Amino acid sequence: MTFHRFMPASETIVAAATPAGRSALAVVRVDGPLAAQIAQEAFSRRTPLIEKQSTLAIWRNREGEAVDQVVAVLWHAGRSFTGNDSLEVTCHGNPLLVRRITEDCLARGCRLAEPGEFTRRSYLAGRIDLTQAEAVADLIHASSERALASARRMLAGELGRQVAGWTERTLQILAELEAHIDFPEEDLPPEDPSGPAARLHEMVSELSGYAKTARHDGTLRTGLRVAVVGAPNAGKSSLLNVLAGADRAIVSPEAGTTRDYLEAPVAGLPLAVTAIDTAGLRTGGSALENLGMARALEQARGAHLRLLVVDASAEPPALPAELIALLDPARSLIIANKSDLPAHPAQKNFQPELTKLSACLLDGRDAEALRAKLGDFLVAKEIAPGAEDLVVSVRHAEALARAATALSEAANHLKAPIQTELAAAQGRVALDALGEIVGRIDNERMLDKLFASFCIGK
Repeated sequence: MTFHRFMPASETIVAAATPAGRSALAVVRVDGPLAAQIAQEAFSRRTPLIEKQSTLAIWRNREGEAVDQVVAVLWHAGRSFTGNDSLEVTCHGNPLLVRRITEDCLARGCRLAEPGEFTRRSYLAGRIDLTQAEAVADLIHASSERALASARRMLAGELGRQVAGWTERTLQILAELEAHIDFPEEDLPPEDPSGPAARLHEMVSELSGYAKTARHDGTLRTGLRVAVVGAPNAGKSSLLNVLAGADRAIVSPEAGTTRDYLEAPVAGLPLAVTAIDTAGLRTGGSALENLGMARALEQARGAHLRLLVVDASAEPPALPAELIALLDPARSLIIANKSDLPAHPAQKNFQPELTKLSACLLDGRDAEALRAKLGDFLVAKEIAPGAEDLVVSVRHAEALARAATALSEAANHLKAPIQTELAAAQGRVALDALGEIVGRIDNERMLDKLFASFCIGK
């Protein structure tokens, strides 16, 4: 698209691209037809800007007063992120200076940018597809190394290339089908629906596989919650400290020290994981203990994973039935504490269906190995995505599922009796769904909703 060629001067936008507040530096972005003119006026002819080259200069307002010494970079239309004339100004990070430069740009004919408008312009100019535009926001808000890696792969166009491949393969099949529809009397090879049907089923499998990764979208964005549960004095607080890599919880030989729950981020994992130390669970107890146990069960119910801590040297604990009911093997692990002591014989038959990890939580000697095994379990049980997984969003998954359904129906129409026209129609439905993923289908309302979630200046 050539969005910038038809843009009026009044559509030149300006916004701070860095968060509000004091900092060493701040960035102000200008985009649109007036960008080059503003640069020429603000820096005067004595300091001309060379395209794509950083220039140290004094920003002067319309009255000729010096505002700040800045570093400016100018891009001409067709070479910038948005495809328009663009100017980026790095000034000192005083909010007053940022405001004065922004207000001066407004006085020179700019308007304030809307949330995500710079990225939206890049998409409309054909510089990036819609999956890459969404990845910009994901990269900014990523809360873990794995979330960053997934956003970088999306920004590099990995999903867009997959969609382009599926689109090309679908078009090839459609061309074969429609040739027999449009030219039935021509000297074409005999129609063999088994070949296209097999290729359609292959794509259905691929599309469905990618769509399933959306179950990890929320965990990549907000992280996982791991509840540490068990009987009093089993070592739950020690485990929290080991996972956090710091003394966050009070450890005492006195049973029942923890009455409420305590949260701490787990160190050393590529995922954002929060561990929650909870009150010891046992039958009986005071009213205060019972309140703490109720909160412990509440946290266990809402967690992505439950770590049941037991003293491996003692007889297995008598746990409340409410906790036993929550110990799903796919979402629960036993941490057998005090592995430096002889194990109690009865521990062999305690919750045998659950995976057990032995550890000595006394001095944190097993911390690194324990965190690594925890990360492996999260991936193995598909609670968290693996390093090789490209996680699609819920929007992507919904479109992929519709495309897969349409291709599956197209394959079914190629069974006897062959209904080539209906198969071709479903192929076109699949193409429309794939087009929505990368933004080839124009949907203004969807775009408004998507970019409204971006920060201003991006």
